[in-house]
Amino acid sequence: MDDSAKSPDPTASFAFRSTSTTPPQSNLLRSHSTKETPFTNLIHSPPRLSCPTLSRSLQNSPLHHRRQFSPPPSPPSPTKLSDSDPQTTYHCASSVLRNDGQILSISLSSNGLVYTGSDSNLVRVWKLPEFTECGQLRTKACRVVALQVSNDTVYAAYGDGKIRVWRRTWDKVLKHVRLATIPKTLGYVRSYIAGKDKTMHKGLITSMVINTAEDILYTASLDKTVKVWRISDMKCIETIKAHTEPINAIIVADDGVLYTASDDATVRVWRRNFCSHDQPHSLTVTLHAKYSPVKALTLTPDAGILYGGCTDGYIHYWHKGWFAGQLQYGGSIQGHTHAVLCLASVAKYVVSGSADSTSRVWAREQDGQHTCLAVLVGHRGPIRCVTAFLGGRLLEDNEDSCCTICTGSLDGVFKLWRLTHNNHCSSPPGAKYFDLCKGLS
Repeated sequence: MDDSAKSPDPTASFAFRSTSTTPPQSNLLRSHSTKETPFTNLIHSPPRLSCPTLSRSLQNSPLHHRRQFSPPPSPPSPTKLSDSDPQTTYHCASSVLRNDGQILSISLSSNGLVYTGSDSNLVRVWKLPEFTECGQLRTKACRVVALQVSNDTVYAAYGDGKIRVWRRTWDKVLKHVRLATIPKTLGYVRSYIAGKDKTMHKGLITSMVINTAEDILYTASLDKTVKVWRISDMKCIETIKAHTEPINAIIVADDGVLYTASDDATVRVWRRNFCSHDQPHSLTVTLHAKYSPVKALTLTPDAGILYGGCTDGYIHYWHKGWFAGQLQYGGSIQGHTHAVLCLASVAKYVVSGSADSTSRVWAREQDGQHTCLAVLVGHRGPIRCVTAFLGGRLLEDNEDSCCTICTGSLDGVFKLWRLTHNNHCSSPPGAKYFDLCKGLS
């Protein structure tokens, strides 16, 4: 397998497009679903920006003092969010820095493993709840831009436009065996010689998702297309010209409905037509995100609500209707001052990561509104990827009063956070409290 192909522009997938227009305030539904009563007596937050440029003054902005935050001591102790919400506590349980450059992707496995991808040629494997490194996946290619884990199979998309596949085994010790490269090298060479290269994306892969029920892998790219791969033989069976601008995120529901988000400020919904061979996937509806490019998507566990994170700092959401693919706009969640780059959803919690270097944890109330439970401050760069699960142990402690969050940032730091709501859960066994050490290898 040839891993020596040159990578596309390494900064392309994370560049924010300056051609997008910011809507006037009258066109936006501001804080439609956010209940933040302690904030009403404070001044307005800074203007929302549509670029990932960091501002060192963010640490002193009014947004970070709305709930009276202060830097946690060393070692950190659980911190109450505010006097008005005494039942919510949170803390940073672990923080790790490796010499891998920016952390670009995270994927959570159901058996207590977390995979992280970065600028380097390594995919690191972490064991929870101990938060210890227990393995590495190494290739010649660099820049792991997307990760997906399905059962015991790991899929990693790299900067050269190819996807490497590993099989995880548990023969006394954890091992990963390399299975294949998508697309296959031989098929790519033949297509290139024939002048009809239809297998590889023409731009950097930005997102990847697996439909396990139909044995299909979807990949999205800056080339404005989504490719459909049949996992059984690793062949590309369809190319969807999904958007007019680069695609940033895709997600698939259990019923097979595919959602794509793009810089054209829309989220599109696709259904698979089993009876049509010419057009297996058809567009069902186009959702508009108030003229702001959509960078991230997530679904609630029951696929009842779709969330989209935008470059203006808003998170828009849509409610699912009676029929598959039918969605109704529900409102927007305001909090971040810069672009929302990643989203995760577990139980009643929604976790957002932003270019403002913070991550927010939102609770979905029974009346449909969203309350900000915590603002996780500690990263020194945009938060590029996030994942979350209930409790401190994936398989044992899954009560919804406790939530564990993993965040990866462009500052190269991987952090694990612990949030407890209603004080029903104690700190997870094996949680480590230590300061970030540069040069840790």
